[in-house]
Amino acid sequence: MELPGADDIAFYREHGYWISPVIVPSDVLDAAERGMERFYAGDHDHALPDLPATRGWQAADGDVLRKNDYSSLRVDELGTLVRHPAIGATAAALSGADGIRLWHDQLLFKPPGGSARVGWHTDRQYWQSCTSDDMLTAWVGFHDVDEVNGAVGFLPGSHRWSVTGLDFFSQDNAGLEASIAAQGFDPTPVVPRMKRGQVSFHHCRTVHGSSANLSTAPRRSIAIHLQPASNRWRPGSAHPNDTLVRRNPDPDYTDPAIQPTLWPLDNRTAVR
Repeated sequence: MELPGADDIAFYREHGYWISPVIVPSDVLDAAERGMERFYAGDHDHALPDLPATRGWQAADGDVLRKNDYSSLRVDELGTLVRHPAIGATAAALSGADGIRLWHDQLLFKPPGGSARVGWHTDRQYWQSCTSDDMLTAWVGFHDVDEVNGAVGFLPGSHRWSVTGLDFFSQDNAGLEASIAAQGFDPTPVVPRMKRGQVSFHHCRTVHGSSANLSTAPRRSIAIHLQPASNRWRPGSAHPNDTLVRRNPDPDYTDPAIQPTLWPLDNRTAVR
């Protein structure tokens, strides 16, 4: 397993993101692609409660950006990808965490034709119920990605900014960029090209988003949101995870059934 070295870790901590070499094997991605097809067909290995948090995109929503949370808890091939040791180990090395747990995943399908964008946002703005400021995301494309098919872009160094008015669901990235500039920050993105098997990692405060898919095929990927082992629930805010994890009596973000340990391996609990 090839882990990030000192220069890689320094880059991540300076810029708020880092692109790995190829660390996910083709057979794992091949299986995950089959798992994605099974997920959309309703062929699930495990059931979750039918709640707003677990529904996400449905066929009746049409040919729009598909976003479905908790897919790895329902389809085994997706769970295998999420639990791939190189992902958890790399996240631990970059963040300096003693251990890494799953926060939740998002299965993403961006249709061709330029009809869907992901607005500039930070993950942290949606994770106010967490005590940790060092959460991070691993983004795995199921194929090569570039600026044509809507690769994820990052605003370097933005994990150190205090910027407001961002929105994942906004289709007006030009408007968001104008707002970012008006707040005194540089909205010029870096959009890395990635080969199949590479993984992008970004800090929870890094501003990121993606442009429309202008290719002729869907952009298929999974975002694996990760929490350091030290993360706990914080009173005063809520997250959809709170409806799924066990309570004692507060939401327990160490629940192995929903948020299994991904690193170190000897502490890993199987996804149900």
